[in-house]
Amino acid sequence: MTIAYLNGDFVPLTEARISPMDRGFLFGDGVYEVIPSYQGQFVALDYHLERLRNSLEGIDLAINQSDEQLVALLDELCRQNGSGDHGVYLQITRGVVEKRQHAFSAESTPTIFAYPFTIAPPSDGSPANAACFTAVTRTDKRWSRCDIKSTALLGNVLHMMEAVDDGAQEVLLFNQRDELTEAAACNVFIVDAGKILTPALDHHILPGVTRRLCLDLLAAHTNWSVEIRPVTRAEVRSAEEIWLSSSTKELAPVIQIDGQPVGSGQPGPLWSQAQRLFHLYRFNR
Repeated sequence: MTIAYLNGDFVPLTEARISPMDRGFLFGDGVYEVIPSYQGQFVALDYHLERLRNSLEGIDLAINQSDEQLVALLDELCRQNGSGDHGVYLQITRGVVEKRQHAFSAESTPTIFAYPFTIAPPSDGSPANAACFTAVTRTDKRWSRCDIKSTALLGNVLHMMEAVDDGAQEVLLFNQRDELTEAAACNVFIVDAGKILTPALDHHILPGVTRRLCLDLLAAHTNWSVEIRPVTRAEVRSAEEIWLSSSTKELAPVIQIDGQPVGSGQPGPLWSQAQRLFHLYRFNR
């Protein structure tokens, strides 16, 4: 039985009740984080809390809980759900209102909800156990504040369904200048002529925690050439390797885009080394 947290109480997930007058339900007026925990040890928790605070600030939503209180909440949630490998979903909305209207009050009481779900340990970097992805490409049609980790994900959902409808697992998105932004549920890295490229952050790209951690690990443990800059569609199409990055995937290789193989059509050697760094990081903290 999964135990969830809702506004101060730990309850069975099946018994958690949120009002239909919650602005998260009415407007998608809220933010969220997904934080991986392996055997009770959170990954990059400080980075997740920093991004959560930035998202809350981005929608002008204040909460009374300190970071220490949020960590205690998450620790207790994992304890009540037993040892194991979990992704912890944490959502904060602007709360329940008496009347549906677009304008919001600064006096609202936020709704805080969290629950864990089981995740598989990511690859150790071996191509034999890599979770490989296929992808399609599309023009990015989402809103202009993708840097906020908002619960209003309809644009991402519709883009993801474009991939699913084409028999793929992800979609790589490009802006009107034909520059890579991100995927529907991931940030993106490519390998071009031996260099690691990833788009620079702006309002159209979520500041991914795994993206940030990947850059940290590459800077600390390799001498690879890493460039944070605009990445063109042409560079993506000719890439030797493409990686997706997210909290529950860490780094995952894309082996096909738009029906064509990426590089050799197999997980690449630089992906293998980079994912190995994540594996070592998890076990040596």
